[in-house]
Amino acid sequence: MEANNWKTIQKEVAYENPWIRVEHRDVITPAGNPGVYGVVQFKNKAIGIVPVDDDGFIYLVGQYRYPLDEYSWEIPEGGGPIGEDPLTTARRELKEETGLTAEHWQRIGRLHTSNSVTDEEGFIFLARGLTRGDAEPEETEELILRRVHMDEAVAMVMRSEITDSISACGILMAARILDT
Repeated sequence: MEANNWKTIQKEVAYENPWIRVEHRDVITPAGNPGVYGVVQFKNKAIGIVPVDDDGFIYLVGQYRYPLDEYSWEIPEGGGPIGEDPLTTARRELKEETGLTAEHWQRIGRLHTSNSVTDEEGFIFLARGLTRGDAEPEETEELILRRVHMDEAVAMVMRSEITDSISACGILMAARILDT
């Protein structure tokens, strides 16, 4: 059951920009029928960080998400170039979005964000031993920082107030690891 039963007949780039490439593919499905598939290939790895302070609080980042047309509360996240070490990206993104730096880092998860249409791979880190500093957001980011207890962050996931997949997974994984 682990074999690839899809056959690609032809593929062409339908769209490309500095972040993604969209391919249209003519395929033969596992049932042997002709079909089409659209694949979104990401040019970066998705990186999420769950920063937890000594009192059991985490830091969330709020921002408007254009594709959803709604405001979103998330863990600090960002994209890292394919060849870059995910921890290097995590350290940079935590500082950029929150102003925080961390003494202790632990990779707690790897995931695929929407594997029916994209090859995006994500990594989640737990960051502890936090020190505050000045945030350095990118020009496309209008961020609000919010400190909530881990129990409340888990409750926000369970109430679907946090819907970002990397954030939901990261919060639940960190809570389990920290046994909260």
